[in-house]
Amino acid sequence: MTPSAASASSSPSARIPVVSTLSVPTADLRDALADISPNVEVVLWDFIGAPVGADPAGIQAVVLPYTGRAHLDGALDAAPNLVLVQTQSTGYDGVADLVGGGVAIATASGVHAAATAELAVGLALASLRGIDDAVRQQADGRWSPARHPGLADRRVLLVGVGGIGEEIRRRLVTFEATVTRVGSTAREDGIGHVHGGDELAALAPDHDVVVVITPLSDATRGLIGREVLAALPDGALVVNVARGAVVDTDALTAEVLTGRLRAALDVVDPEPLPADHPLWRAPGVIITPHVGGNTEAFPPRILALLERQVALLGEGRAPENLVARGPWA
Repeated sequence: MTPSAASASSSPSARIPVVSTLSVPTADLRDALADISPNVEVVLWDFIGAPVGADPAGIQAVVLPYTGRAHLDGALDAAPNLVLVQTQSTGYDGVADLVGGGVAIATASGVHAAATAELAVGLALASLRGIDDAVRQQADGRWSPARHPGLADRRVLLVGVGGIGEEIRRRLVTFEATVTRVGSTAREDGIGHVHGGDELAALAPDHDVVVVITPLSDATRGLIGREVLAALPDGALVVNVARGAVVDTDALTAEVLTGRLRAALDVVDPEPLPADHPLWRAPGVIITPHVGGNTEAFPPRILALLERQVALLGEGRAPENLVARGPWA
């Protein structure tokens, strides 16, 4: 343990992991992070080939690729001394399956907040102002004016009150929508009342729009299911920028195919949808390919986070955004 690591300890008996080698999945990140800390060597490991310039057994921390994990199954077994996995996403579902229970997991919480909030509101606006219909009509050369609900004065049920949820709320209020917030449990915070998830079915009839941004967990899988969807008023819109499995795909499909509900989805379950899935062609449905955080704001923001993480690790301090603390417990 370095002297700086020892001084960071709050207890003489506290175990502070030594992270001397961190892998990143791209050469750009490796080069950008190379000189952040003299105590941390940054190497390239894209999980397609072997690490460049390092034995995987010597790697203590890894940054996962931005998207996709299909090729990662079993890959981290080659790094038996791993203490930290850093995602480039806010969500971390499935990451724990890649590592043992003693490995810490840190997310990119905050990096994607503005971009995901932009898309959530953009999807809502596109649907509520009929922009999706206009684009389809444009392809046919049709001019078909119509009155659409719009976002102003809509009653929005916002499911998820974390960092991204708050960014969505702020933007919705700017558009003069009325927002009801739902979290895991009912409580008061600095903004006002947060309803519990067990109130969703009771709240649904009084709302025109549901925006979903809660993390996927055992408790939230299928949270927006048949009961909640059936309770929504005719013409209501479901916007999902969280994880596809938070919304029951079969139940939502049944509702939109009747024309009773509309949907604007950046995430689906399964992902991607099979080419013959009826949601692709259902009227009143907008689908974007899981691009919520993928704007030009992402590269500088993820780099800024990783710079802070490397600096903290080099000082023997716990990284930010730990959702599984591993040896930092």
